[in-house]
Amino acid sequence: MKKNKSKANTAAEKEFVFEFKAGKHNCVLKVPLQFPVQENISDLHGRLMLLHKIPCYIENGESVAPLNTKLHYFWIGTDPLTTLQQLPQTLCKPNWDEDFADVYHELIHSPASDTLLNLEHNYFVSISELISERDMEIKKLQERQAAEMDKVMHELGNTLSDQDVNAVASQHFDAQQVLENKWASELKQVTGIQKQEYQEWVIKLHQDLQKSTNSSQINEEIKVQPSQLSELADSGARMFEEQPQLEESFTIHLGAQLKTMHNLRLVRADVLDFCKHRRHGSGGAKLRRLQTALSLYSSSLCGLVLLVDNRVNSYSGIKRDFATVAKECTDFHFHCLEGQLEEVQQVVLYARAQRSKIPRNGCDDKSKNVERNPSNILPGEFYISRHSNLSEVHVVFHLCVDDNVRSGNITARDPAIMGLRNILKVCCTHDITTVTVPLLLVHDMSEEMTIPWCLKRAELVFKCVKGFMMEMASWDGGISRTVQFLVPKSISEEMFYQLSNMLPQIFRVSSTLTLTSKH
Repeated sequence: MKKNKSKANTAAEKEFVFEFKAGKHNCVLKVPLQFPVQENISDLHGRLMLLHKIPCYIENGESVAPLNTKLHYFWIGTDPLTTLQQLPQTLCKPNWDEDFADVYHELIHSPASDTLLNLEHNYFVSISELISERDMEIKKLQERQAAEMDKVMHELGNTLSDQDVNAVASQHFDAQQVLENKWASELKQVTGIQKQEYQEWVIKLHQDLQKSTNSSQINEEIKVQPSQLSELADSGARMFEEQPQLEESFTIHLGAQLKTMHNLRLVRADVLDFCKHRRHGSGGAKLRRLQTALSLYSSSLCGLVLLVDNRVNSYSGIKRDFATVAKECTDFHFHCLEGQLEEVQQVVLYARAQRSKIPRNGCDDKSKNVERNPSNILPGEFYISRHSNLSEVHVVFHLCVDDNVRSGNITARDPAIMGLRNILKVCCTHDITTVTVPLLLVHDMSEEMTIPWCLKRAELVFKCVKGFMMEMASWDGGISRTVQFLVPKSISEEMFYQLSNMLPQIFRVSSTLTLTSKH
């Protein structure tokens, strides 16, 4: 392979090595590649599989992950002589224990599933009680501080000066920080203990079930213990009545020649309703939790699109609300949200650094913005978090949008729309068969969002998503999927039914329409 002299400073040839097993044979693939790689990693992966006749079962089996991973690290490396071991440790560290995942998947599909769910729920109740205690203590502190500040302000100008007021305010702030840090540390410790206990118990139960041949002993070990989930199901349903949720369901067939059936839903609900567990759950809540657990390690995952700003954190707005919900229940399978966001931040910084080294002709406003804020993402870009502790969701797509989505003049080429397209493509390539999308590209309504504004925005999103779904056949070979269009709770019933009448017109629904109202 000849090198381009004009790019001698930015490109070099490096040998890519991948080892894999084919039956009892140990095989080694060695390929010279130009570094850094200037093409899509998935395309490069496919070409290597084809040109070097790597068996298809390697792609579908356990070796595909290492191959894709090594190609990815090869692609993002900074120096032509950099080895995989020298890349950032956070990128190379595995995100979960595959042995535990296999064991859990086997147990949740066995008679032990009820025991697992009850144990998880009891842990959830324990965390909820701790959070309630924390909130009460913080509230009492704030009330004491408010009363103290009132007295200080009353004496301002008499016996106290502005400096005295500032000193009291600073003391109050420090006291709140100390208390919040104390509770954050305690919650982190408790969730860590819960996760370790849970995983050890799951592994032990699996080992005992494999060793034991006494069916009565097995039944006793996995016997469903009384839990607050079952005891309070009926009383909780009476005590905490859910708000009505409007929903309309459609079945459509899309495709030029070979048509694929898809399910569409129009739902009026809060976006976090798909994430929250209820401490006093009803029978339906328990079934939803079971369904989420059964499909955790499957090819039928559920995703949710969450609209966020360009900062990768959980400090404000909907991001803070989502982080609060995610902390209410221990995640026994994946890293906590804060840990995942820290990894995303490092990857974003790393990617920006790599992108800045690629020579470009000219410089646009976006690239200038990235140079000023290397840790921020751009509108239309998104990052992904994985969860096992949410009510109906496994994967959350954090889609970056700006204030432009609140205007009435966005087009099909808007970054938010193109972000939805890329999200749907990820769903097709990563076994996410149900995805919930905010139809109006907002989570909350405001004064400028009139009925004409809503109808225009819904028509745009409907038409664009229809086009993206027609592309799905080329992405995944035509797999049936469910797309849920979510509208805010503040939408009136009249507006909801106008949108439900628009959907079948755009998607040309010919099947039976099902109207449900959940209470």
